[in-house]
Amino acid sequence: MGDFLNAALAFPAVLFSFALVVVIAYWLIVLVGGTEVDALDGGGGVDSDGSAAGAPGVFAAFGLGGVPVTVVLSLLTVIAWFVSLTGAVIFENLLLRIVVLPVALFTAWVLTRALVRPLRRLAPVEQGISRSDFVGRVCTIRTGRVDTVFGQAEVAADDGSTAIIQVRNDDSSAVLRLGSSALIFDYDAEGEFFRVAPYDAALDPNRPAG
Repeated sequence: MGDFLNAALAFPAVLFSFALVVVIAYWLIVLVGGTEVDALDGGGGVDSDGSAAGAPGVFAAFGLGGVPVTVVLSLLTVIAWFVSLTGAVIFENLLLRIVVLPVALFTAWVLTRALVRPLRRLAPVEQGISRSDFVGRVCTIRTGRVDTVFGQAEVAADDGSTAIIQVRNDDSSAVLRLGSSALIFDYDAEGEFFRVAPYDAALDPNRPAG
């Protein structure tokens, strides 16, 4: 036990050991009914095969969307901790342990991304805000540019909630910048993003009155 604790408190495992304690405590609280699994997702998400606001939208950009944020964070923490702990046990040289840190982070991302894919099928679909609700709506661009590989926008649902979604613009001649209005006309389930095109917000049938 002493050797295990020494390794867990050694660099780089120590960077994830305390986070692991938090993760374990969180899931214990979930088990006793003290909170929900998706407690960090907020109220602005979309369904399990779409993107969501805030942190979920960030994770979606890295291929980690579609499941609750807490699940993603837990997987990242556990995998990174295990890899870094292994490195701390194998290597005594500080330089080698420093190299273990990026390896642990990269491995955590790769394995979490692989595990998230089957978990998406098990994730419950939120009612009221789904990808179909957003297709046909006008959104506001929230990034400096939108192209075939990058872009985010803010869109409002019928209940007044908003979400930050991943968007892409396939038309290189159509410039979309921060603050521009765009029409959401399609959703790519594989890429987890919405396709958009420039649009006049004044023509939006869902715009607030006044």
